Order: sequence, then C-alpha cells, then structure tokens
Amino acid sequence: MQVTAQWVNGVCFLGQTESGHSIVLDGAIEGGGQNRGARPLELLLLGTLGCSSYDVVTILQKQRQKIVDCYATATAKRADTIPKVFTDIHLHFVVIGQDLSETSVAKAVELSAQKYCSASIMLSKAVNITHSFEVKEPENNK
Repeated sequence: MQVTAQWVNGVCFLGQTESGHSIVLDGAIEGGGQNRGARPLELLLLGTLGCSSYDVVTILQKQRQKIVDCYATATAKRADTIPKVFTDIHLHFVVIGQDLSETSVAKAVELSAQKYCSASIMLSKAVNITHSFEVKEPENNK
C-alpha cells in the first residue's frame, strides 16, 4: 500500500491514496494552517473507526443479523506533552436492527478488536483501546 502527500502551502497537503482517492489535510489556524481539511491524527482515528466499523457490519451480515444501520464514535485522549500521542481510544458502536442478538453484536465487536481490525490491533500495541456497543430497534418497524 502506498499513499502520497503533496504540499500545497502553509501546513496544507493534498493526500492521494493508491486506490485513487484524494483528501485535503490542514492544520488549525493557531498551528499555522487555514483549517481547510482534516488533521492527520483525526484521519488516523477515523481510519481506525472505519476499519472496525467495516468488520462489525460485515460480521453481523454474515451472521444473518437484520441490521439496518450502524454508527460509531471514536473518542481519544492524547498525551499532554510532545509528542502528543494517543494514550487512550474508545470505540463505541450503535447497531440498529430488527431482533438483533446482543450476543452476536458483542461477538462482532470482539472479533474486530481481537482478530480482524488491522488498524486498532496495530495501535493497541501502544495505546489503550476499549470498545462498547448499544443495540437498538429501528424507530419505524416496517
């Protein structure tokens, strides 16, 4: 896998992925940026959440769970001193579906955390990563 970052100006870069996608990265105004794009650590956190969310959804689909939505939040704490690395990351999943098995959702989250999510497993070597979930019924049972 290979990605590139092309300097635009200030602390703004245009990121290009091997799969052909682009993203703007920039810093906060107080850090010399113009707030034109996501911060690199935000993308690291988002990438981790996306990786784990992908696992949870696909595992539940393979289990024939009737999921209609899944959203997740990653909350991170950083060190107070430079380098301001992540010290703790918490991933929380809200899985919405009809007659979902809490046991199946728990297993999907556990499998992602311990076996499948390359991003969170890699980060867990240096960061305390925790997981939680909620199961909800759809608001409109159609």
